[in-house]
Amino acid sequence: MDNGDPPAGDGTRHRIVVAAARLLTDGGQDAVSTRAVSAAAGVQAPTIYRLFGDKQGLLDAVATHGFTAYLADKTGIEPTDDPVEDLRAGWDSHVGLGLADPALYTLMYVRPRAGASSPAAAAAFAVLAGHIRRVAEAGRLRVPEDRAAALVHAAGCGTTLTLIATPESHRDPALSHTARDAVLDAIVTDAPVAAAPGVVGAAAALRALLPQADALTAPERGLMTEWLDRIADRAG
Repeated sequence: MDNGDPPAGDGTRHRIVVAAARLLTDGGQDAVSTRAVSAAAGVQAPTIYRLFGDKQGLLDAVATHGFTAYLADKTGIEPTDDPVEDLRAGWDSHVGLGLADPALYTLMYVRPRAGASSPAAAAAFAVLAGHIRRVAEAGRLRVPEDRAAALVHAAGCGTTLTLIATPESHRDPALSHTARDAVLDAIVTDAPVAAAPGVVGAAAALRALLPQADALTAPERGLMTEWLDRIADRAG
């Protein structure tokens, strides 16, 4: 997971994260002990606690490092004119990340954090929310954005974790695509972007574009948001 030179003045922290990431990939989370990381990075244990606070802080840094590297590999891919197709590709990339590095994926999505997601998982969800927002802006979303994002997230994580838990020789190659298409059928319309989207799509599209409506005050935008969410939710 080493992806270039560390930032100036942050070499020790970077070296520790890279060492921990290698241990994670090779042996899973149980292999990322303070003693093992200290030896692999060539530092003393107090240095790890000083930089990361505790083991969970180190694991968070490893997960964020891995997810940032994953995103860096995707930066050259420009969005297409079809936001639904981009959402479909995003699902495939998400599953691909899990199968390529199961230990990293499990660290991001499985280990409990006292009711909070890891920073890396939160960043991943923000990427998903961006895909959903583009679908809404195009007038092709059947349900409110929050519900669409939550559904894709839940189904995508469940599918990925199921595949990870299944021996490669026994995996159903069609499982991911079948789940993906079922979820997309539930949240998006088949109508072209230029076609009239209907009341649900229109409400969702206007809801997505509402932050750009500078003619409204903040309270007015809040009230309009509530109305549009209600329309989309009831119609959906």
